[in-house]
Amino acid sequence: MTNTLFGFAKITPKTEYYDDAQGAILAIVTETRAEPGCIQFTVLADADQGHIFLFEEWQNEDALTEHHGKPYTKAVMDNYANWLAEPLRFETMAKII
Repeated sequence: MTNTLFGFAKITPKTEYYDDAQGAILAIVTETRAEPGCIQFTVLADADQGHIFLFEEWQNEDALTEHHGKPYTKAVMDNYANWLAEPLRFETMAKII
């Protein structure tokens, strides 16, 4: 069993803020991927562009916690307070096999 931590986020922006919400995430991809504990940070969207998804893999929970404390991550979350149609859903998972 691996000790890496996986995260999956579902982001549901209000229609008028979809492009802003997507742009905010895309703007932090390079910095996030350069973080020491980041193994994977992938941005996905569903076919009708109603949702944005993040698939993340981190070396451990401390690395993820540190990511959430970064100023650029906090800035995105601050904007999401006004841009989202429903609360951000973020689940963490451990790999079984």
